[in-house]
Amino acid sequence: MNAKKLSTTMKHWIARSMILTAATLGSVSANAAQPLTIGYSDWPGWVAWQVAIDKKWFKEAGVDVDFEWFDYSASMDAFAAGKIDSVLMTNGDALVTGSGGAKSAMIMLTDYSNGNDMIVAKPGIKTLADLKGKKVSVEVGLVEHLLLLNGLKKAGMKESDVTLVNAKTNEMPQMLSSADVSAIGAWQPVSGQAMQAVPGSRPIYTSADEPGLIYDVLAVNPASVAAHRAEWLKVVKVWDRVVKYINDPKTQPDAVKIMAARVGLTPDAYLPLIKGTKLLSLSEGKKIYVKGTGFTSLYGSSKTADDFNMANAVYKSAQDVDSYIDPSFTNAK
Repeated sequence: MNAKKLSTTMKHWIARSMILTAATLGSVSANAAQPLTIGYSDWPGWVAWQVAIDKKWFKEAGVDVDFEWFDYSASMDAFAAGKIDSVLMTNGDALVTGSGGAKSAMIMLTDYSNGNDMIVAKPGIKTLADLKGKKVSVEVGLVEHLLLLNGLKKAGMKESDVTLVNAKTNEMPQMLSSADVSAIGAWQPVSGQAMQAVPGSRPIYTSADEPGLIYDVLAVNPASVAAHRAEWLKVVKVWDRVVKYINDPKTQPDAVKIMAARVGLTPDAYLPLIKGTKLLSLSEGKKIYVKGTGFTSLYGSSKTADDFNMANAVYKSAQDVDSYIDPSFTNAK
């Protein structure tokens, strides 16, 4: 090869290397610039994030976050498909999603249901004991089914003392209206719709009767936790600001207005839904992250959910509950 050809070849090689290097750096830069993605849906403890979104608190915290709105089950499907980095869901559903291969780390608690999940009965039925021998409609395998079983146990009854009628949660107003169903299980706003459909019907057992039975969490793909720990820490810290803004009587009206607008309700209609949700500050969440066997611990509550899921064949193998729970974010100073 003569000098001219060598020179020309070297120039082409150097030029090509520079192009490839630039392309690689551009790709890395583009990936680094991608926002964290969080799937959220219509539950007060998750709609609460809308306050931070509208107030641009994430920008102030120096973290780029993209919240994507879904129907609840669709948000879990999107997480399972790897389309989003994280999803807001119940601790029990985090186990369900993980059992299918989409493992997550529960890095923080948003709330626990404090009355919004309920067993609603027709007029004349005053207690769970009154349901003996009657039909109760729930979405089998979901949290209202668990709520019913918990209530029956506390009333000295078994699941076999009632006849379960399986239906989708959004069908519960129609189910309660049907002639042969005496009670239904649903969460707000569906439970409220059911009570409107059947005048005189009322809750006979709610999640306020067993605080901690249903925890709501921010569940994150473990790979994202590892790659973006500093960013997730910033997200977690914003949550405390959200809780304070919602709970402060001076700012609560503005917070309720923001949340109500997200779901298409008036502030007056939405305020009771917030009251049925116990929002958890990071300091309150820290206490729940302590290992224990009862409902005051995320570990104990999640073990109960795992037992329930196994008993109802939601999945075949018991989950390693501890491996889903990451207390380091809530405990970080």
